Amino acid sequence: MQIICLGDSITDCGHLLDDFPLGNGYVQMLAEMFQKEIPGRRPNSYSDNSRSFLSNTVQIKNYGFDGFTISRVLDNIRQHRISLHRSPVVTLLIGINDIGLMMNTNRTASQQKQMMAEFSEHYDELLKLLIADARQVILMEPFIFPHPEEYQTWIPHVRTMSDLIQNLAAKYRLPFVPLHDDLNKIAAEQGFDAITIDGIHLTAHGHELLARKLYSLVLETIAG
Repeated sequence: MQIICLGDSITDCGHLLDDFPLGNGYVQMLAEMFQKEIPGRRPNSYSDNSRSFLSNTVQIKNYGFDGFTISRVLDNIRQHRISLHRSPVVTLLIGINDIGLMMNTNRTASQQKQMMAEFSEHYDELLKLLIADARQVILMEPFIFPHPEEYQTWIPHVRTMSDLIQNLAAKYRLPFVPLHDDLNKIAAEQGFDAITIDGIHLTAHGHELLARKLYSLVLETIAG
């Protein structure tokens, strides 16, 4: 079974720059969970493309790229199709960079609304490409933390985007992983610095929380 993780810097986590082919975030942790918990595994290794974790059961690839928006993910899939012919499980975490562009101080409310509509259209088009080849596509909710406080103004846009993604999940009967409220609740209990390093990106503990949410869904898909 192949698992392909699509996203932006939260998924990327330096997988093209560091000594970790899967980065040092939730994708790497997801691979470690399969390594530890799937019985009958052989010692893990890394494929020649230096971006995938291999076991006798699961191959995980990190296709997250720092700065990616939904349109850039869509363009990447159009151009490469990233071995989707192998019927992988695909995970998708994208949107916060799109909101960052919307929050440019020069944007009017009308422009922000138009950009959100374009996000939904591109997301829909991306899903059509993915579900044509993938065994399953798992959609993850974008998130933001009001820490620093300036990100408080982003939260309404995150909620609007979340509603759009949930509607698309329902349209295509795909699983949706809620993250914004869950991660913020834990951050409020444990302290924001325990979960996020800057209000957008996650600490190691934050990545672990995300990986555990994702792991159960991926495992259900593989078992099914």
